[in-house]
Amino acid sequence: PHKVLMFPFEQIPFTDQKQEFNRPPTRTVRSMSQSSTDSFASVHSDTSDDESSPRDKLQKSTKGPSDFCIKNISQADFGRKEIEMAGREEEDLRLKRAGGEKPLAGAKVVGCTHITAQTAVLIETLVALGAQCRWAACNIFSTQNAVAAALVKAVFAWRGESEDEFWWCIDHCVGTETWQPNMILDDGGDLTDWIYKKYPELFKNLKGVVEESITGVYRLYQLSKAGRLSVPAMNVNDSVTKQKFDNLYFCKESVLEGLKRTTDIMFGGKQVVVCGYGEVGKGCCAALKALGAIVYVTEVDPICALQACMDGFRVIKLSEIVRHIDMVITCTGNKNVVMREHLDKMKNGCIVCNMGHSSSEIDLAGLRSSDLKWVHVRPRVDHVIWPDGKRIVLLAEGRLLNLSCSTVPSFVLSITAATQAMALIELYNAPEGRYNKDVYLLPKKMDEYVASLHLPIFDAHLTELSDDQAKYMGISKHGPFKPNYYRQVNFSLSRRQTLTHILTFNVSNPFCFLL
Repeated sequence: PHKVLMFPFEQIPFTDQKQEFNRPPTRTVRSMSQSSTDSFASVHSDTSDDESSPRDKLQKSTKGPSDFCIKNISQADFGRKEIEMAGREEEDLRLKRAGGEKPLAGAKVVGCTHITAQTAVLIETLVALGAQCRWAACNIFSTQNAVAAALVKAVFAWRGESEDEFWWCIDHCVGTETWQPNMILDDGGDLTDWIYKKYPELFKNLKGVVEESITGVYRLYQLSKAGRLSVPAMNVNDSVTKQKFDNLYFCKESVLEGLKRTTDIMFGGKQVVVCGYGEVGKGCCAALKALGAIVYVTEVDPICALQACMDGFRVIKLSEIVRHIDMVITCTGNKNVVMREHLDKMKNGCIVCNMGHSSSEIDLAGLRSSDLKWVHVRPRVDHVIWPDGKRIVLLAEGRLLNLSCSTVPSFVLSITAATQAMALIELYNAPEGRYNKDVYLLPKKMDEYVASLHLPIFDAHLTELSDDQAKYMGISKHGPFKPNYYRQVNFSLSRRQTLTHILTFNVSNPFCFLL
C-alpha cells in the first residue's frame, strides 16, 4: 500500500548579508540562525555546500549512473521518511489495484506537477498500478529536494531552478529516444505546450491529457476551440472535489502559513486586497478575515462579486484602494492583474504575492526595469526599491506562494490525487471512440465516490434515502445526487463535456481502484 504524507514545518534560514541586483536573485551560500540549523535537513532547505547546477553533474545512484537529474541523492533516506510520516494522517486512503490486475500496465505517464511528498505518493501509486513514469516540476520553487531524491528514477527537478533549467528539465523528461509517453499528467499546461511545440509527433501515440490547474485548462480549451487539440483531455480542475476541497480548503490553510514564514506579519487590522473571488480567493479571504484583517475583493464576474458582498467583503477596483493597502494577493489565474502603475502607487512596505498557478498575474517585467533595485533578504523574499527609497515586499518572485514558501496539508491533496489517478485510468482504458478530441469534465458519480472514500477519516455516517424518497426526487438512492452540470464553478460551461460514457461506476467496476 502507498500512503499520502505530510511533512514537518521548516525553519526558514535568514541571510546575514543582503544581495543587490536588477535581475532575478542568484543562489548564494547563506549562514543560518540556530533554529534554521536545527532543521537543516528539512525538505525545504535552500542551503547546500554545492551550489552548482545539477544538470552540470553526472547523476549517480547506488546502482550507478541513472536517467534522472536531482539536487542531492544523499537526501533520499530523509525524503523516504517524509513520505512515510505523512501516511499517518491518511493511512486508510490507499490506492490499490483491484483483483490482482494492473489497469495502467503499459501506460507511460509523463508528468509535470509540484514535486512534493504528496505527489510522490501519487507517482508511486501509478507505478504500482503498472505505469512507467517520468516527472518534472511545474514550479521552480516548490520541489522538495529530499522527496525528489527518494523518488530518484526518471525525475528531473530541484528547488530553485532557473527559468532555463526549468525548460531543460521538461525537455529531458520528454525528449528521449528510448521512452515515449502515451499519457500526460499536467499542472499548468507547460508540459503539454512544450510537447505541442517541440515534439508534436508524440501525440500520435498519446491517449490523453489530464490537467489539474485553471491555467492549464484555459490552454486546453483554447486548443479545442481552435481545432488543434490532438487527443482527449480530462479537466480535473473543474471537478467538484478539486474546486471545493483543494482550491478552497487547501488555500485557506496554507496562505497564512506562507505569509507568516516569509514576512512574520501580524494580520490584525491590516488592509488586504484579494484579487479574484473564486474558490482560491474565497479560501484566502476567509482565512485573513478570521485573523482580523480588513479584506477587500476585486472581481470581474458579477456573480462572484455578489458572493463576496454577501460574505461581508467590499468589492472595489484595485486602483481605488491601492495607495492604502498593506498587502495584495492575486488569485485569478489570469495575467496582468497587478501592473507597474499599481505598484508605483503602493505605500512603503506593501506585500505583493500570488496564489494563482502562474507568475503572470504580477508585472514582473515592470519590476525588473533599470530604475528599480532588488534586495534579496530571505529565501523567496525580495525587496524592490524605488528611487525615492520606497520598497515593496515581493514573495516567491510572484510564483505560487503556498507551495513555494510553506508546507501544505496532505489530506486535502489526497482528494485531488485520487481524482487524477482515476482520470488517468479512465482515459487509458477507454475504448476507441469513447472520447473525441475535446475537453471533458468528470461525472458527478466519480466526484461523489472520491468524497465518500475520505469520510471514514472523520467517522462520518451518511444518511441513506429510502426508496420512496429517491423516487420522489427522481434519483437513484445510491447517487449521483447532483446532475452532471452541477459544478459550482465560476465560468461558463460552454464546449465542456462530461464523462457520460463511464460505466455505472460502482465498486464492482473492475476499473475502480480506490478501495
